[in-house]
Amino acid sequence: MKLPKPQCITDQHLITQPKFPVVDIHTHLGKLVIGEDYKDQYNMEDYIKELKTYGVVHTVNLDGVWGNDLDQMLDKVHPYEDFVTTFCWIDVTRIDDENFEEWIVEHLHSAYEKGCRGIKMWKVISLNQKDKAGNYIRTDDDRLQIVYQTAAKLNMPVLIHIADPTAFFEEVNEENERYDELCENPDWQFGKPGQMKFEELMQMQDNMIEKNPQTTFIVAHVGSYAENLKHVAERLDRYPNMYVDIAARIAELGRVPYSARKFFIDYQDRILFGTDETPLDFAQYPICYRFLETYDEYFPYWEEGSFPGQGSWYIYGIGLPDEVLEKVYNKNAIKLLMLELKKI
Repeated sequence: MKLPKPQCITDQHLITQPKFPVVDIHTHLGKLVIGEDYKDQYNMEDYIKELKTYGVVHTVNLDGVWGNDLDQMLDKVHPYEDFVTTFCWIDVTRIDDENFEEWIVEHLHSAYEKGCRGIKMWKVISLNQKDKAGNYIRTDDDRLQIVYQTAAKLNMPVLIHIADPTAFFEEVNEENERYDELCENPDWQFGKPGQMKFEELMQMQDNMIEKNPQTTFIVAHVGSYAENLKHVAERLDRYPNMYVDIAARIAELGRVPYSARKFFIDYQDRILFGTDETPLDFAQYPICYRFLETYDEYFPYWEEGSFPGQGSWYIYGIGLPDEVLEKVYNKNAIKLLMLELKKI
C-alpha cells in the first residue's frame, strides 16, 4: 500500500530526544505480542540501553500474566525492576469456579509481593472469552468485582483495553478507512453475529468504572475511543478515577490537531504517555515526540521506509506547552504508580 507523495513543503523537526524524561506506561515485553519465545528475542540490558537513548527513564511492562508465566516474566526483567514496572493479568476463564474469588485475592496479593504494581485486562475478555453458559464475559460482570475491589485495596491501577478502533466493528469494504489493515489482519474485525457491538463495550466500560470509584482505571488507547475525543472528555469529567494512555493512537490524534491539543490541555493531569512498543521496535518514540512537541504539518505517523499500519493519512503536531508536556511524559505516571524520584 502506498500513499500519494505530498508536494507541499513544510518545516520538519525530527526529534529523537524529548524535552523531558519519559515514562512509557504501555509496553509489551512478553508473549502477548512477541510470542512464546520472547525470552530469546531480546536482551534486557541492551533493551534498556536503547530506551535510554530515546530519553525513556521508566517503562511499564503489561505482560505479567499469572502463575509460572508471571514468574518467568519477572525473571526476564530481573534485575532491572528499578527501570521496569510489571503489571499482571487475571485468568477470567476461572470465573465460574467456586474458588474464583479466593484465587483472585491470593493471585493479586502474591503478584504484588513479587513486585507487580498494576493489572492489565485485554479486549479478549469480552470479545473472545466466554463463561460456561456460553456468554461473552463482561467486564462489568458482578463476578469480577473481586478483581476491582482487591485492586483498590492494593492500590494497583487496572489498565484495560476494552475495544479496538470503531472501524474494526464495521463492514470490511473500500469505504472502511482501515480497509487495508483489516485485509491484512482479518481476525481484527469484530461486530460479528453474537459479538458485542462497540457501543455495548463503551457502556460496559462506563458501568465498570462507575461501580468502582475507589479503583483507578487507565483506559488504554485514549479511552478506547480516540476517534471521539468529546466522548472521552465526558467520561473523564464524570469519573475522577479514570485515566487514559495514548498508546498506538498518534495516528488518530494527529489528524485532529485542534481537538487533540485542546484535549491534552484540558485533561493534562489524566493523560499518560504510552507507545505499545516491544523491545524489537523503537520507531514510535521520535514520531510521538514530534507529534507532542512540534507544530509540524502533514507528516507520516509511520517510520520512514515502511507503510501506514493504520489509516491512510498524514498527521499534524500539536505543540504542547512545557507544563502539559512534562505531565504527560512523566509526572502523571510518577504520581499514579508512586515511582521513586531516583528512578527519574
